[in-house]
Amino acid sequence: MYATLSDLLLDLFGLNIPLPIQTFGFMMALSFVGAYLVSNAELKRMEAEGLIKPFLVKKKVNEPVTAVDYITAVVIGAFIGFKFLEMVLDYDALVANPQKFILSGKGSWFGAFLGGAYAYYQKKKEADALKGKELKIIEVKTHPYELMGNIIGIGAIGGIIGAKLFHNLENIDELMADPIGSLVSFSGLTFYGGLIVAAAGIIYYVGKHGIKPWYICDATAAGLMLAYGMGRLGCHLSGDGDWGIDNLMPKPEWLSFLPDWFWAYTYPNNVLNEGIPIAGCMGAHCSQLPNPVFPTPLYEAIVCIGLFGLLWSVRKRFTIPGTFFMFYLFLNGMERFLIEKIRVNTTYSIFEYKITQAELISAAFILVSITGMIVLISKHKKKLA
Repeated sequence: MYATLSDLLLDLFGLNIPLPIQTFGFMMALSFVGAYLVSNAELKRMEAEGLIKPFLVKKKVNEPVTAVDYITAVVIGAFIGFKFLEMVLDYDALVANPQKFILSGKGSWFGAFLGGAYAYYQKKKEADALKGKELKIIEVKTHPYELMGNIIGIGAIGGIIGAKLFHNLENIDELMADPIGSLVSFSGLTFYGGLIVAAAGIIYYVGKHGIKPWYICDATAAGLMLAYGMGRLGCHLSGDGDWGIDNLMPKPEWLSFLPDWFWAYTYPNNVLNEGIPIAGCMGAHCSQLPNPVFPTPLYEAIVCIGLFGLLWSVRKRFTIPGTFFMFYLFLNGMERFLIEKIRVNTTYSIFEYKITQAELISAAFILVSITGMIVLISKHKKKLA
C-alpha cells in the first residue's frame, strides 16, 4: 500500500521524491476534479438544449476597501507566511506528518511578518487604484456552469463535514478516545454522510440563483458516481481501513486469471498501521493485516467507475427532471447495500438483525429512488394530459 504519493512514485517509477501529499488526499482531490469536469459538461449541454437558462447576478463594482478587508488580508497573509516559511525550513517534519505540522503551533514569525506585510501592500495597492471611482451595482449575465467552482467548494466542505460527522456518530468510541485525531484525520470518512450534507448545501445555493434543484441533481449525478469510484481507489491504494471481512477461502477457478490480491489481500504498509509488524520493514508504515480480507474498496472502484460509464451513456434518455438522479440513487444504493455484506463496519441491532449505517441509508436510497421515479413520471404524465 502507499500511504503517501512518494511511496507510490517510488514503487512504480523508482523515484524517491519526498512529498507531503497523502495518497488518499490526492485521490480525493482528483475525484473532485473529475466531478467538476463531468458536471460542468452536463450543465453546458443542458443550457444548449434550453433546459436551463443564464441568469443575472448583481455585482458591486469599485467597492471601497474597508478596515475589515485590511485586517482579514493581513491575518490570512500572516498565517500563510507563518506556515509556509517553516515548511521550507523544516520540510522533513512536513513530509513526516503534514496534518500534524499544519495544525500545530509550529511556524516562522518572520514568515508571518513577511506574509502580513505583503498582504497589506497588495490591499493598499487595490485601495489606491479605487480612489475617485464611484461605487456601482451592475447586473452580470451568468451561466449555470459558471457556478460549478462554488458548487464543488460547497460540496467539498459539506462533504467532508458530513462524512466525518456520520463516521464519528458510527464510531463514538474512537471519537472519545482521540477527539482531535478523529476529527482531523483523512481516514474514516462516511460517503453517505458527506453526500447528504453536501447535497443540502448545494441545493440551497443553486436555489438562491433560481436554478431548479432537480436540474442540478441530474447534472451532478454521473459526476458523483465517478468521484465515489475514484475516492474508493484512493481507499484501496492507501489502505485506509475500508477493507472487507476476513477472506480465508481459496480463490475460485473462474478468477484464476487475476492476481491473488484481487481475491484476498493483507494490505501491507497500510496508512493506519493496522495489523501485525512486517518482518524487515523500515519506515512509518510497516504493518499488515494478520488475515487476508476482501479488497472491497477495489471492487467498489471498479464497479462505480463502470456505473459512471453506464450513467454517462444513458443520461440523454432521461427527459423528465429528477428521474436521472433517481436512477443514480438506485444504482448507488444497490451497489453499497450489496458490498456491505463483505465489508467491515459498525453494526446496529434492529429487531435482532445486525445492520450497518450504510445498509440503512442505502436501503432508504433504493426506496426513495423507486418512489421518486414513480412520483416524477406520474406528475409529468398529468401535465401532458
